[in-house]
Order: sequence, then C-alpha cells, then structure tokens
Amino acid sequence: QVRVVESGGGLVQPGESLRLTCTVSGINFKIATLKWFRQTPGKEREWVATITGDGTTDFEESVKGRFTLTRNWARNTGHLQMNNLKPDDSAVYYCNIVDRYWGRGTQVTVSS
Repeated sequence: QVRVVESGGGLVQPGESLRLTCTVSGINFKIATLKWFRQTPGKEREWVATITGDGTTDFEESVKGRFTLTRNWARNTGHLQMNNLKPDDSAVYYCNIVDRYWGRGTQVTVSS
C-alpha cells in the first residue's frame, strides 16, 4: 500500500522560509517522480514543482528562484524548500507520487 504524508507547514511572515517534507512508503521511491501542488479555497489545485527519479527539477514560474527541491533516498523523503515566502504562496500544499498517489496536504500561511 502506497502512503504519502506531507509535513512542515505553518504560519510565517513574508520573506521567511519553510521546508516541506513528503514522506513516501510502499513504492520504489528511487525511480518515482515526485510533484508538489498547492490549492487555495475556491481555486483548482495548481502544480508547483517536480523532481524526477534522476533528480531533474522543474518549477512553476512564480516560485522559480525561491523554491528548491531535494530528495533523501535513504529516508524516502522529498523536500520543498521555500524561501522568501509571499502571501500569495499561502495554500494547502500536496505531494503527489507517480501522478497517482496523493497525501492529505499541509497548510502554509504567509501573513504579517
């Protein structure tokens, strides 16, 4: 059974940082593509970033230069490092594995 769990969300002020973690079990993590999405009330879930099994990354335009992705192969975790956060980054962030499995999300709120 595949399990995906996000963690690391919270309340921060504009300009601060957060690191989200996606912990995965039940799947061959080493070759799995991991994606992050976010969603705010009343809007569709939007793609934020992707990291492939070989470590290739891609980012939505509004987060380029502020967000980075890493993977810890030994712990089956992926991390979304979010720097210089803006109020528009506030959302529930979801992790997705192999375009099929989702976590329940973690709330990120950026507010002064």
